Amino acid sequence: MLMLLGISPEGATAAYRVGDSATNIITPLMVYFPLILVFAQRWQKDFGLGSLTAMMIPYSVWLLISGTVLIVLWFYLGIPLGPDAPVGYTLPEVAAPTAPPIMN
Repeated sequence: MLMLLGISPEGATAAYRVGDSATNIITPLMVYFPLILVFAQRWQKDFGLGSLTAMMIPYSVWLLISGTVLIVLWFYLGIPLGPDAPVGYTLPEVAAPTAPPIMN
């Protein structure tokens, strides 16, 4: 669907990764969340799940804003995302169907 809007698969993946990386640091499902929580509780005994999430929210917002600005600038400047990986996508031209030859 995004290809119909002119967004390449690489561009869609880059935009997804920006949003995903911003929310990974505030979800309890992050792999390192328990480890960070245990390390933080060594220095502050009443440090809990809510404290860690609340502390990471400003970083999450900053990552989302800066990543969005970066992606928007990247798209507007048209810088390729990699070798043979343009930001935009143009649909290939479809040849008009030809009529079959008439047999008499």
